Amino acid sequence: MSHPVRVGYQCRPQHATYAEQREAWLRAEEAGVDAIFNWDHFYPLFGDADGSHFECWTLLGAMAEATERPQIGALVTCNSYRNPELLADMARTVDHISGGRCILGIGAGWFERDYTEYGYTFGTAPDRLRALGEALPRITSRLGKLNPPPIGALPIMIGGKGPKVTLRLTAEHAAIWHGFGTPEEWAASNTILDDWCARLGRDPGEIERSVSVLDGVDPASYVARGATLLVAGGDGPAFDLAHVRALVTYRDAQ
Repeated sequence: MSHPVRVGYQCRPQHATYAEQREAWLRAEEAGVDAIFNWDHFYPLFGDADGSHFECWTLLGAMAEATERPQIGALVTCNSYRNPELLADMARTVDHISGGRCILGIGAGWFERDYTEYGYTFGTAPDRLRALGEALPRITSRLGKLNPPPIGALPIMIGGKGPKVTLRLTAEHAAIWHGFGTPEEWAASNTILDDWCARLGRDPGEIERSVSVLDGVDPASYVARGATLLVAGGDGPAFDLAHVRALVTYRDAQ
């Protein structure tokens, strides 16, 4: 299965008012992006560590109502913060609000301050990966039981590049994989994902390959290595869209 080149914008919900974030979503949609993402943290990751910040899935409900065309989702949800059945129900509900445009992005979690400040057990990376592996079948099962079911395909996106567990779980469960790094680093992880697909009997063409495009790096260098969903990010309050607009121009020239 071949995937066309697509463009995503991660509107990071930090250092901005709700009104500023909503405006950024609409500007990104107007620019022609295929998907708009936020992230699932409770505190800023860049800049003032105690700066303004808003919760992920509540914003996704608003994003679903405010936008009309792009897919929407978290890049990515932290599995630790919500019961898997509840998360499936939340995603199904956002899918209905959006008219079938929701992506259920998920990862194992890593930002310790979120855990400690909000009363979650941080544990170890193996603990969190084990929990993610246990949650994914529960999410899929619940999506199959909900009434009404999702409107759209509600693809599961897994973010991360751990070669032993994360990429194996991606081969088992995901419709989209999101990775990071230079084109060479991303490609190394992409090859490992293909290897897991071969070992598990999964058609690698079923998994769309997504990447956070580094500033100043030619997007063609990622596409040449197999990426088809190119994601740029922006922070409040200004939410500069120059990078994502350049990616849209690149996409449209293909």
